[in-house]
Amino acid sequence: MEGVKIYNLKDVQKIIKSREGEIKFGERVQFIQDLEDLATIDAKYVLFGIPEDIGIRGNLGKAGAAGAWKCCLNSLLNIQANQYTKPEKVILLGEVDCSNAMQKASNIDVADPNYHLKLGDLIGKIDEVVSRMVTKIISAGKIPIIIGGGHNNAYGNMKGTSEALKKSVNILNIDAHTDLRKTEYRHSGNGFSYARKENFLGKYRIFGLHQNYTPQYIFENMLHSANDGFRLFEHLILMPSEKIVQAFREELEFVSHDNFGLELDCDAIKGFPSSAQTPSGFAINMIRNFISIASEEEHINYLHICEAAPTEATENKVGKALSYFITDFIR
Repeated sequence: MEGVKIYNLKDVQKIIKSREGEIKFGERVQFIQDLEDLATIDAKYVLFGIPEDIGIRGNLGKAGAAGAWKCCLNSLLNIQANQYTKPEKVILLGEVDCSNAMQKASNIDVADPNYHLKLGDLIGKIDEVVSRMVTKIISAGKIPIIIGGGHNNAYGNMKGTSEALKKSVNILNIDAHTDLRKTEYRHSGNGFSYARKENFLGKYRIFGLHQNYTPQYIFENMLHSANDGFRLFEHLILMPSEKIVQAFREELEFVSHDNFGLELDCDAIKGFPSSAQTPSGFAINMIRNFISIASEEEHINYLHICEAAPTEATENKVGKALSYFITDFIR
C-alpha cells in the first residue's frame, strides 16, 4: 500500500539487544510482506506507528510526538518474551511513511496566512493512509494497536474502523480534551468533530476531561447530544481510586455493547512528556488499569495511544510507558 513502510526482522534487528539465555519481544513478534497477508497469520494484534506531529502544530501544540514511535520500539522490542508478554500474538506491521509530509510541513513559513490550512491538507493525506490501513487490519479480523503521532489520527482510526464494519464506531477517549473543535481545517483538536460530521463516530465518551481547557460551546454541544458524554477530571479526583475505576467501567459500559475503539491521549497523564503536558492528571498505573480493563471487552476494535512527546532526556521513560500500555492491552 502506498504511504506504508512495512517492516521485516532485518529492519528492527539493530534495535534488539540480545542476551544469551533470554528471548526478547522483538525476536518473537511476527512480520508480513504485504497487507494482503494479514489474514494468513495467526496473531490477534497488529502494531504500527504514525511518526508525525503536524496535526499538533496545526492545533498550536508542542511538537515532538513524531519521535514517540521510535522510543516505543526501542523499549518494546527489548522487553522479555515470556508467557505474560505474548509477542507471538503481535504482528509488527511498520509505520505510516510520514517523512515527506513532515518535510513539507517544516518548509511552510509560519507567517504564511494559509499556514494552518496547508498543514491541514498534509494531515488529510495522512488520514487517508491511516484509514486504509485500519480498514485492512480490521477486515482481516485483527485488532490494530496504533502509536502516534497526534490525536488528529483518531479520525483515520474511526473512518477505517467504520468502513471495515460498515457502521459507525463508539469511542471511549481517555483525554484532558474533547477534540471536538470546529472543522475549519484538519488538526489534532478536531478529529472527532470530523468523524461525527461524516457519521464515522457513534457514541462518544471522554474520561478525565479538564474543565479549564474545554470551550463553553463544546460543553453546550455535548450536553445537547444523546451520543456524547464526559467525566470531568475535577470530579474524579475527589473520589478514592476504586470509585474512579468504577466510573471508568460505567463509561466503558456505555460504549462497549457495540464495536468501539479505545483512545488514550498522553496529555491525560500527570507529568508525562506530551504535546500539552499537565501537572494534574491520571497516574501511569491508573492508565494501565484502564487499558487492562478495556482490553477484556469483546467488542473492542482498536487501541490508539497518541500525543507522547519525548525529548532526549525523557525518551527512555516514554518508551517504557508505551511498552507497558501495549503489553497491558495484549490478551
